[in-house]
Amino acid sequence: MPKIINFSEAASIGIHSAILIAKADKPVNVIELSGKIGASKHNTGKVLQRLVKDGILGSLRGPTGGFSLKKKPEEILIYDIYRSIEGEIDHNDCPHDVHICPLDKCIRDTIIRKLTRDFIDFLKSNTLRDYM
Repeated sequence: MPKIINFSEAASIGIHSAILIAKADKPVNVIELSGKIGASKHNTGKVLQRLVKDGILGSLRGPTGGFSLKKKPEEILIYDIYRSIEGEIDHNDCPHDVHICPLDKCIRDTIIRKLTRDFIDFLKSNTLRDYM
């Protein structure tokens, strides 16, 4: 069934892992995270390394190592995590050189642009603290 808004597996892994890490009182390893979210260890590790690269998470090696937040949960927007994994969300004008729809009824500029802006606003208005 088609969906208007769809999170990729990577975005879902990143957001759910960050929430679990925020709830933990110690670093959480990739095996524990992947088991709790039902994703492969390999995919989880790749996503988490992206979040480390972008300064959202920190990582420590070794038997007591794992992933931890680099900032307080209330300082990390869900949008920051999503953007780190997926990149900026595109909400450009109609891609057609010739407007097919009446200018005040363009399906892309009217409906899709609004839904995209609402989605971005939602992601920017929620922090990890909201999901703890």
